[in-house]
Amino acid sequence: MKSLFFSWQVWALLSAVFAALTAIFAKVGIESVQSDYATFVRTIVILCAITAMLFLTNGWQSPSTIPARSWIFLVLSGLATGASWLCYFRALKIGNAAQVAPVDKLSVVLVAVFAAVFLGERLSVAHWFAVGMIAAGAVLLAIKI
Repeated sequence: MKSLFFSWQVWALLSAVFAALTAIFAKVGIESVQSDYATFVRTIVILCAITAMLFLTNGWQSPSTIPARSWIFLVLSGLATGASWLCYFRALKIGNAAQVAPVDKLSVVLVAVFAAVFLGERLSVAHWFAVGMIAAGAVLLAIKI
């Protein structure tokens, strides 16, 4: 059981489960709330939860120990996350969760492309085929048939 705790696959699967629940809970939650305000509420809840987690796991770190390069990219990541959440909630407000979430998951395709281009990561032909299938699936779910 301990090896499961250290498995990236288990954590990634849990991330997918929670992301799915996010879409369902958010779709119901934004019925009578403006999408940007709903994103604000969500962000406060996350901030409180992460703060509690840092204290429970003794994971707090002095900000002065973080290198400048890390700060830059963490801030950029935070800005990208915020923009993603704002767009996601706006899309959920307008569209169906079963269509919005798969299009949002085109991020999987973009991560593969960006990782190859900017990080030099290499995917096999089979992996690129799988990335293409993810893209095709998202498009098929997004269009009205």
